[in-house]
Amino acid sequence: MSIATRGVVKGLSGKDLDYLDPKILLGNTYHLWLTPGMEIIQKAKGLHNFMNWQGPILTDSGGFQVFSLGKFRKITDEGVHFSEPDSGKKHFLTPEKSIEIQLKLGSDIIMAFDECPPWPSSKEDVLKAVQRTTKWAEICKKYFVDTMENGKIKMEKEIRNISSISKCNT
Repeated sequence: MSIATRGVVKGLSGKDLDYLDPKILLGNTYHLWLTPGMEIIQKAKGLHNFMNWQGPILTDSGGFQVFSLGKFRKITDEGVHFSEPDSGKKHFLTPEKSIEIQLKLGSDIIMAFDECPPWPSSKEDVLKAVQRTTKWAEICKKYFVDTMENGKIKMEKEIRNISSISKCNT
């Protein structure tokens, strides 16, 4: 899986990617949301067109990226408040927002929002992070299922097999 954090595999041209023939690319919800931004990607009609890549794309949730912001973020049960380190611009990333962004990107495989505890952490802090991540996973699934069933988000790419996905247990 080649890493295309902001929609580009660094140091590789389209010809390089064709030669290497990766089976899937990984994009990052946090980075794509902030730079280049949803408006630009939606103007391109989704991440696949933006990247000129029609193969599968997995987007991670952004959980690790907000964790890595350290002093620039505050984690709550509802989500993560954070400031961009360079500009100071404030954001709030929730489980629902993470799924919304990934759906708007047109990702083929989306990930639930998670809390990444630092190393080292106490057993209590790890347990709290696991409990919060489990709660967020339930929220992500509910948002995903509700969105698919009610057509809340205009998708750039058709999602297949939604009936089997919506029946999965968390």
